[in-house]
Amino acid sequence: MIVTLVGLDAAQPWRDELATWSAATRGVAGLLRLAGTIDAATGPYYLFMHYWLLVAGDTVAALRLPSALAMTAAAGLTAVLGQRLWNTRVGILSGLLFAVLPATARYGQEARPYALASALAVLSTLLLVDALRRPGRGRWVAYAVATAALGLTHLIALTLVVAHAVVVFTHRPESRRSGQGLVGRLGPLGPFLLALVPTAVLVTPLALRAREQRERQLDWVDTARLGDLAALPGGLAQTAAVGGLLVALAVLGAGRLGRRASLPVACLLLPVLLLFAAGLVVPLWVPRYLIFVVPFGCLLAGAALASARLRVALVVVSLAGLLGLPDHVALRRTHEWPRTATVDYHGAAQIIAAGQRAGDAVVYHPRDSWLFLDLGVRYHLHEQTPRDALLAEGQQHRGDLWAAECDRPADCLADVRRVWLVVAGRGDGPLDTVPGAKGDALRAAYSVERIWPRPGLTVALLTR
Repeated sequence: MIVTLVGLDAAQPWRDELATWSAATRGVAGLLRLAGTIDAATGPYYLFMHYWLLVAGDTVAALRLPSALAMTAAAGLTAVLGQRLWNTRVGILSGLLFAVLPATARYGQEARPYALASALAVLSTLLLVDALRRPGRGRWVAYAVATAALGLTHLIALTLVVAHAVVVFTHRPESRRSGQGLVGRLGPLGPFLLALVPTAVLVTPLALRAREQRERQLDWVDTARLGDLAALPGGLAQTAAVGGLLVALAVLGAGRLGRRASLPVACLLLPVLLLFAAGLVVPLWVPRYLIFVVPFGCLLAGAALASARLRVALVVVSLAGLLGLPDHVALRRTHEWPRTATVDYHGAAQIIAAGQRAGDAVVYHPRDSWLFLDLGVRYHLHEQTPRDALLAEGQQHRGDLWAAECDRPADCLADVRRVWLVVAGRGDGPLDTVPGAKGDALRAAYSVERIWPRPGLTVALLTR
C-alpha cells in the first residue's frame, strides 16, 4: 500500500484519466449515451467511478484511490495464490516482488480500470484453484462472480479464461468420487462451463458494442509486429531493466517447478499470445492492456527466489526496487508516456485563473484530439473556467468525449473582447497554428497580448 499511496496525487491527471473524470461526472443516462457512442468497454468502470466520486469527490487522490487499493489487493492476493499453489515462502516473495515493480505504482496511481483488472484476475484464478481442490457449489459461484466482474472491468482480461480452461481440462482430481451434486457427477468441466454463463450473458452485449466502436476507439493503435513481443516485458514493468530481470527469474522459476508451473505459465503466456495474434490482424496490441498478467510472472519469479537463501532472495527483490526507482520518481512527475510528452493542464489553468476577467472566453485547438485540452483546463478550474466561446454542443449532450464547435466562429466570437487561446504544442505563434474558419476569425479580430509556453501546450491571451 505504501508504494501506491506515496505521491498518489503528485502527478496531475493525464488524458486517459481526464476521460475517466469526464465520464464519471455524468449521470447514469449520460453514461449510457456515452457507451453507445464510444468507450463501451470501459462503461462498467465509469459507472463504478460515478458512484465513487459522488462519495469521495473528484480530487486527484480521490480519482486514483480505488486503483491504489486494488493494486494493494492484487499484491496480497498474489501472495495468497503463491501459498496455495506451493508454499508461504513463494507467496510472500511473489507478493513483495509485485509490490516493488514500477508498473504496480504506475497503474495503482491511475484512474483507469487496469489495477482493478489485475486484482480480479488474481482473485478469479485463486478461486478457481480453490474450486478445483475442494469442489463445491459455493466456490464455483464465487469464481463465477469474480470472472464476470473481471470481464466487465476489462474485456481483454477475459483472455485469462482460456488459460483457466486449459488448467481445468488438464486437472486430475485426487479422487473421481470427490465432490457432491453437479460437481461430483460432471467433474470440474461442467461446473466450470456453468460458471462462465453469467460472464457470457453480461459481457457479450458489451463486447459486441465495443467491437463496433473499435475503429474510433483505437484509431491510434497500429497492428502488432514481432518486435512488440520483445519490448513487452519492459512495457509492462515500465522499465526494460526490471522487465528483463522479471523475465529471467520467471524462466528460472518455471524450469524449477516443471509441471507445477502450468497454471501461472498458462495465465502469463496465453493472454499475451492471444492478444498478439489478434493484434496481427486488427489494431489491438497495447501493452498496458496486459498488465493483469504481471502477477503470474511474479509468481514464477517468486518460485525461483524461494530456492535461494532468504537473505539472497530479499536482496534480489530490493535490487528490482532499486532498478525501478528512477521510474517510480518519474511517474510521480507525469503519467504521460513517453515522459517527455507531458501536457501541463494544471499550469495552463493556473495562468488563466490568475489573469482572467469577467466576460473572458476560452478557445481550444485542436478540439477533436486525444489531448482533451478542454477537459484538462475544466478539471482544474471547474466553475471558474471562462466561457467556451465556440462550444455548440457539449460532451455530455453529445454522448461523446469531444464537444462540437459552432460552424460560424466569427459570429460566436462577436461579443468577446478577450480570448484565452489554448493550443497543443509549444511555439511563439499560437495563432498561426489554428487552421480553417476558426483561425481566420481569430486572426482577423484579435491580436496576441501575451504568450505563456507550457510543457505540451501554449496559452495565449488575445485582445480584440
